[in-house]
Amino acid sequence: MRYLLEIPARINVLGNPSDATEGDFATISAAVNLYAKAEVSESEELLLEQKIRRGGELATTAQETYPSEVIPLPYNGTLDLIKGGINRLFQYSGEFREKVATRGAHIATWTEVPRQSGLGGSSLFVLLTLAGLRAFYQLDPQQHNDYVLAELTQRVEAKELGITCGYADRYAPLFGGLAYIDYRGKLDQKKLHEEPYATYERLTLPGDEFPLVAISSGVRRDSGDVHGKMRPIYLQEHRQWIVQGGEAPPMIRWMQTAWETAWKGKIALLAGDWKTFGELMNANHRAVDEMMAYCGFSEGAGGANNLLIRAALENGALGAKLTGAGGGGSVFALTYPGEKERVIQTWQGAAEKAGLTRAEIYRPRLDFRGLRVQGPGEES
Repeated sequence: MRYLLEIPARINVLGNPSDATEGDFATISAAVNLYAKAEVSESEELLLEQKIRRGGELATTAQETYPSEVIPLPYNGTLDLIKGGINRLFQYSGEFREKVATRGAHIATWTEVPRQSGLGGSSLFVLLTLAGLRAFYQLDPQQHNDYVLAELTQRVEAKELGITCGYADRYAPLFGGLAYIDYRGKLDQKKLHEEPYATYERLTLPGDEFPLVAISSGVRRDSGDVHGKMRPIYLQEHRQWIVQGGEAPPMIRWMQTAWETAWKGKIALLAGDWKTFGELMNANHRAVDEMMAYCGFSEGAGGANNLLIRAALENGALGAKLTGAGGGGSVFALTYPGEKERVIQTWQGAAEKAGLTRAEIYRPRLDFRGLRVQGPGEES
């Protein structure tokens, strides 16, 4: 019995990082056509495997085996995202505890999403693990519904592994498409079912194309290192503000600005007003750049990011901003339909001049399906 899974990466189009730093506002986020994949099959014990594609073949880079009776599995810096998914599901689900005791599973994962590219890559491995185990053990689809998997993934990273990331990383890849995601009630990141699920509102594009181009700078920075520094500052200022009142402190104002770009962006998007949408992207990026400088990041949102954003805006882009936590990762630009190539050529020259040898340009397309699971006997 074998299950194959595929899940898309995500871009935060507007409103970030309110899903990670504030956790009580909204983003416009999109699933895009870069994928992480997994295979779950029969095994006597729990066989965990990480693979990488080299040429046309998959090669194993890490592998560990455990008997089911040792769950929770130990974290050692290798395969921890898969282990975290197993451990959290074991804690949550009595049905999984009962079934995993009777037979093991072989879980193998691999990805085409660039490492630390700001596209929600770490969450994809947890989502694949949870969804793969749900399918393989035929767990109750109501108790283990997609909202539960998204919320469990948040708790794997935040509670099991100490990674501070945004809720969009957990929802957009699973549900797919372009969506306005509302996080009201999730500021304090409480236990599962002690706070609301996020509200996932699918948005319809005014035309056939979302005219975006993106570039991964190749500068690597773990998003948890960024959010993990900004969120405590935000929470401290928020608590003091709630007690003392008065004018909103800086972190609150920046996050309110980010949220404002999201709800106004929804209005502009549905009206087909690309000009206004681009202006809101720029406002979102300015807020993030200023906030990161305030939090002690010497180059704000990152020297490479800001360079690539300026280059895009000076060469026809309507708007440009980062999609991840900042520092490194990816930025993307909105163009008028048919004008992507101008920005792409500009980025190629700018990256070469700046010595960004690992920069990678791509043309993201929306993935409307989200998670896909192919079971035994099903055609791909």
